[in-house]
Parts: sequence; structure tokens; C-alpha cells
Amino acid sequence: MIPWFNRIPAQRSLLSALVPAVLLLALSCFLSLLYGAGAVGPLEAFKALFNQGSADAYFVVSELRLPRTLVGLFVGISLGVAGALMQAVARNPLAEPGLLGVSAGSTFAVALALVLGASAATLTVSVAQIGALVGCFCVITAARMQGQNRDPIRLVLAGAALSSLLVALTSLLLLYDERAADEIRFWVTGSVAGRGLEQLYAVIPSMIIAALATLYVSRPLASLALGEKVAIGLGHNPGRIRLIVIVCVALLVGAAVAVAGPVAFIGLVVPFAARALVGPDIRRTLWLCLPIGPIVVINADTLSRLVAQPAEMPLGVLTAIVGAPVLLAIVRARRLPTL
Repeated sequence: MIPWFNRIPAQRSLLSALVPAVLLLALSCFLSLLYGAGAVGPLEAFKALFNQGSADAYFVVSELRLPRTLVGLFVGISLGVAGALMQAVARNPLAEPGLLGVSAGSTFAVALALVLGASAATLTVSVAQIGALVGCFCVITAARMQGQNRDPIRLVLAGAALSSLLVALTSLLLLYDERAADEIRFWVTGSVAGRGLEQLYAVIPSMIIAALATLYVSRPLASLALGEKVAIGLGHNPGRIRLIVIVCVALLVGAAVAVAGPVAFIGLVVPFAARALVGPDIRRTLWLCLPIGPIVVINADTLSRLVAQPAEMPLGVLTAIVGAPVLLAIVRARRLPTL
């Protein structure tokens, strides 16, 4: 029997899926501005959007909710696209930055930098990207080991071992330096709360570079999905394709981790949903990941403000609640979805 996620029609046109997704994204951003854990309710926030509410409501909407919504938009796009690229280059539907140690590599690199005395936002971004790059190389090396690329479960187990090792090393660093523990605390759980536009400005150059590189590599990556011999026959260099994808994933994941911490399962859930709607073609999947990623992150962030009022639940907790059942559905399926 074919799993339920393989029975979803994959012949839907990209436009017919992209337009509703963009509209849903706009609605998600609007609700993110209206709802929060503070005393400013939806009606007051709505008035503040038109400069008709109180000064407190305007401050909450413009200085607190708007920046975290924009950060959620960026984080969703980065992790969704990074997950799609990683799954395509590894030819593995379970390849995801959080599961395979890429996010943990970024977190460890940031913790190490803080212990050594770094604190500037730009240095944090660059160091997180270096950590993600090392994690990416480990993932691709594991994927190309004999038998690993044909056994997605073993690859995930190898990634889980790498993540556990990096998390343990990060914990040791935080125990060593209390100042670093205070600064890195929000990276451990993953959150967009308290983030400002200055953090977002620091990672925009990385996103632009990754976007250009992704556009360049999308067509060769689609041919690589048919096999290395086919890609070579079409004039593409598989090694160069993988290298460009590794750099793209490192830039995207490193920037997202530097801003919001290791938000788990976004890189798994978003490409999974995109492929279910428009099929396995990586070019179509990448386009649909652009709105679906922010939809998942922004809605999860909005929900995190409401479920534990007056406090807030960490974003990473909710994404794990959403992503874990998806992972179990893929693992328990009799036939993994084809990439």
C-alpha cells in the first residue's frame, strides 16, 4: 500500500499551489501582529496598525511584534530552502539540518566564539555559518559512504550521533563560562522573541548570496536527481553541484541559527509539504518552500505566545511537536517518498 503522503496529487501546477500559500502567509503575518502574550489585545493592535491606538499598543506592534514577524519570515525561508537543498543533494527525504547535526554545528561554533570573547552580531553570524559548513561536510560525507545513501534511517542515526556529540560539547562550554551561558541560552531552545531588525540586517547579505547560488544550481540539481551519469551527460559537474549546495545550506542554516537558534524540524516539514503539493521536482519544491517555511514558523511563533500566557513557550518546542509526527510518518511508511 502506498503511504498517504504519496497518494496526494503531485500534478498540481506550481501557480495553483503558490498563490494560496502566499495568501496564507499574508494572513499569518497579519495575525502575528495582532496576537501576543502581553496586555495589548487584537483590537488594540489592529488600531495601532492605522496609528489610531494608544502609544503603548503602537510600540508593542511596531517595535516588538513586527520585528519578530520579519525574523520569523527570514528563518522560515532559510530553513525551508536549506532542508529542500539538503534532501535533494543527499537524495534522502530524512535529511534535515536539525536531525543531521548542521544546526548543532552552528550552535557549537557560536558557543565556542562566545567563550573565546566574541559578542558582535556579525561575528556570531559568520562563526555560525562556519559551524554549519563543517556540519554539512560531515552530512554529505556520511551520505556518500557505502550503503548510507540507500538507507535513510542509518543516515539519520549517524546525524543524531553527531548532534548529540555537538550538544554535549556545547554544554561543556556553557558550564565553563557563565557569561557565554547567559548569552547563548536562547539559542539552545530556538526562539524569535526579542530579536530586532539589527540582527536581521546582519544576515541579509548571506541570504542574498545563498539566493543567487540557489538559482544557479537549481537546474543542475534537478538533473542530479536523475543520477550522476545523467547529470554528467547533460554537461553538469556533480562535485561542483554538491559543493555549491553545501555552501548554500551553510549560509542559510548558519544565518538562521545566529538569529533564532536551532529551530528543529522546519527543514523536514516544509520540503515534505511542498513535495506533497507540487511533486518531487526540486525547482518547483524550492519555489513553494518560500511561503510554506514562513507560514510554519510564524504560526508556530504566534501560537507559542498564546498557549502559556502570560509567559511564552519556546518556538523550538512547538516546531518539534509539529515535526516529530511528520518524521514518524515518513519513517514508518512502507515506501519512502522518492526525491
